[in-house]
Amino acid sequence: MSAKIPVFVSAPSSLSPDQTVTYNQLVSLLDRENFERRALGRTDYPSDFPLKEVLLIARHCSGGVILGFSQFQNGSGTWKPWEIDNLEKNTVDDLRLPTPWNQLEAGILFAMRLPLMVFKEEGISGGVFDNGVTDVFTQKLPVGGFSKDEKVQVIASIQNWASLVRQHYRAWD
Repeated sequence: MSAKIPVFVSAPSSLSPDQTVTYNQLVSLLDRENFERRALGRTDYPSDFPLKEVLLIARHCSGGVILGFSQFQNGSGTWKPWEIDNLEKNTVDDLRLPTPWNQLEAGILFAMRLPLMVFKEEGISGGVFDNGVTDVFTQKLPVGGFSKDEKVQVIASIQNWASLVRQHYRAWD
């Protein structure tokens, strides 16, 4: 078997039990593609300040996966409350936010022109999690694991992304 290809995986270091099930399923699918998962606080630990370490890790990767798991939840909120005309439109029930590290790490990976794959839990939006922000399609990230149909779709998406990662890796050699 050839050497594993390093890919950066952006995910919170603390997950709920149901989120952990989904995370483990995704990691298993990455392993099947012969990818070595790299992540600050999971596989790599900082010897310098964390943002610098993210850059150092990313420099050795040929792709990136952003996992937008919910890390903050609030009953409701209002985006841009000063826009009185749109107040009803700007009200959000069940507000969920991912770790801000997802946005930072996605920005670094995008700037490095690495192939990206973005997943988001239901209710996560903004920045890299908005469709059309990058050239990648944002995938659904179900909590508690993938159904059979979802797993088939995720495998196909990973395989498409994996071909871009392998191209990047070969260009490196």
